[in-house]
Amino acid sequence: MSLNPYAKFLGDADPQATITETPSLLAHLIDGLDDARLTKSPAPGKWSIRDILCHLADCEIAFAFRLRQALAETNHVIQPFDQDKWAPPYAYLDAASALASFTALRDWNCKLIATVPAEAYLKPLTHPERGEMLFRTLVETMGGHDLNHVRQIESLTRT
Repeated sequence: MSLNPYAKFLGDADPQATITETPSLLAHLIDGLDDARLTKSPAPGKWSIRDILCHLADCEIAFAFRLRQALAETNHVIQPFDQDKWAPPYAYLDAASALASFTALRDWNCKLIATVPAEAYLKPLTHPERGEMLFRTLVETMGGHDLNHVRQIESLTRT
């Protein structure tokens, strides 16, 4: 089995609780920030808060597909994507729309995950770059990925 690269961010936190709480946590973090703060890059080539929110919305689309394919297929092979190649439109999008999209998609994904029987968490799948994993790893990855980006946004709100 592969190592989840986001496990270090998740630690002992419950992945389902984490992914359920992330949208409201993000909304709280950006509440009251103006467009200048939301779009300020911390350094050349680094993402702003708006960019991170757009990335999270894009990733939620990918997670939605991965979750459903993993449940529907035997030994599903995940389709990876290059986040940097998805990022160019972020400069033309806004943080509020990104957060609204992420929140709606996340709610739908959490509703799906809540229906999954315990045995489905042991369903194998493969990530071409990370190797074999379980459906459970996919949910854990979502949680760790969230926490990684929440920490980045927390840091950006303090600068």
